[in-house]
Amino acid sequence: MVARINTVAFQGIEVLGIDVQVQMSGGIVAFTVVGLPDKAVGESRERVRASLHALGLALPAKRITVNLAPADVLKEGSHFDLPIALALLTVMGVLPDAEMARYVALGELALDGALTPVAGVLPAAIDALAHDRGLICPAACGGEAAWAGPGLDVLAPANLLALINHFKGSQVLTPPKPRLQEAGPPPLDLRDVKGNETAKRALEVAAAGSHNLLMIGPPGSGKSMLAARLPGLLPPLDPAEALEVSMIHSVGGLLEDGKLLRQRPYRAPHQSASLPALVGGGTRAKPGEISLAHQGVLFLDELPEFPRPLLEALRQPLETGKAVVSRANHHVTYPARVQLIAAMNPCRCGHLDDASLACARAPKCAGDYQSKISGPLFDRIDLHIDVPAVRPADLSLPPPAEGSAEVAARVAVARAIQTERFAALAPSGGVAAARTNAEADGELLEKIAAPDPAGRSLLTEAAERMKLSARGYHRVMRVARTLADLDGLDGVRRRHIAEALSYRRIAPGR
Repeated sequence: MVARINTVAFQGIEVLGIDVQVQMSGGIVAFTVVGLPDKAVGESRERVRASLHALGLALPAKRITVNLAPADVLKEGSHFDLPIALALLTVMGVLPDAEMARYVALGELALDGALTPVAGVLPAAIDALAHDRGLICPAACGGEAAWAGPGLDVLAPANLLALINHFKGSQVLTPPKPRLQEAGPPPLDLRDVKGNETAKRALEVAAAGSHNLLMIGPPGSGKSMLAARLPGLLPPLDPAEALEVSMIHSVGGLLEDGKLLRQRPYRAPHQSASLPALVGGGTRAKPGEISLAHQGVLFLDELPEFPRPLLEALRQPLETGKAVVSRANHHVTYPARVQLIAAMNPCRCGHLDDASLACARAPKCAGDYQSKISGPLFDRIDLHIDVPAVRPADLSLPPPAEGSAEVAARVAVARAIQTERFAALAPSGGVAAARTNAEADGELLEKIAAPDPAGRSLLTEAAERMKLSARGYHRVMRVARTLADLDGLDGVRRRHIAEALSYRRIAPGR
């Protein structure tokens, strides 16, 4: 007899159906797992054996073969423990074969038979619902699986015994309820920032259109302080975005207690981060920081201190919104539509504009320091602003009258205008080509951001004098469209083009 249990494997956030087949036959006593398993899957034999022993069940003295089909797909992770155990229980006659065929199972087994959390339950649940199947997962992941939809039959037992009792009718498992991440501490308020009104304006524009932003200034000028207050200006994730972001965190094993995310991610990796940690990769091709920040903010402080190859690896994801991890036999693609916020000093000592504090190598040190960042990467950043040092007199002033709440209200109105615009331009019954102005491109950008004649003349002249690339030209148009949205205007005016051009200044020394 051969028993079959449905489970899944993952390539990025894509779900691949896996058929777990177990056969018991005569011959030399053995327990073999085939079908290209990695070490974690191969070790599941001992965890399954110990879990069954904890239930008072012993494996028959037969030759047991577990095949994970299709055999040419690499199987990674400990979530194969549960489907292997269920297939064994089915072939031993403990569980009904017909009932088990209706479910997709994944979970890791402890030695005492308890089910421990695994990564990827949310995408697995969505795939199971699409194929009209139920899902069996650990109790800690039940709230995560419940978000797939009300039509999904989810069984989330705490241990293997509870699952067996459920199918035998001696115990009923309660369907899990979807859970949201608890509201964290209130976001930092922009009212704490004194001075730097130009930088605050640029931060508002960046939040309204999801534009990339680079802040250049001496140490202590408030660059990191401004970046930390950006999450308080951004609207919360809508349901579709929350599901998309949570799927990435689920595959990465970072969805705490199976609770769906409700706030936009804010990731701030250190300069010592490796290339796989930032872009994605590693042994199991996990999502990197740029994918974990999808639909949120990726903050890179002290930008030139990151290794240059690592920064160059960001160019493609910033342009396409996808991070592609290439392997010899397959490619893994993770969404990576992020808002890049970067901060840097103008030179290594940081005091380029202050002769009394600057080092002896100024201004040559500025060129050497900033040359670590390539022109193409600078070109992908919409807003370049100088953040000068705050004067001591400004620090003694009372807090500004306008804080994050007031700015966030204007940002929300501008975002709503963009959502309505792109929904109206979407094909009938289709998905909008963009969510924010920063994503608009090609014909869509010309349609929504074409300036008036005076603005077009200014943009053309400025592009020639500033030697803007085609990418820089279009990024000016995107920023101008956001400025018009903040003003509540349908068309892009000359003043919007002028302000957008003022943010295209390249860092001193380049």
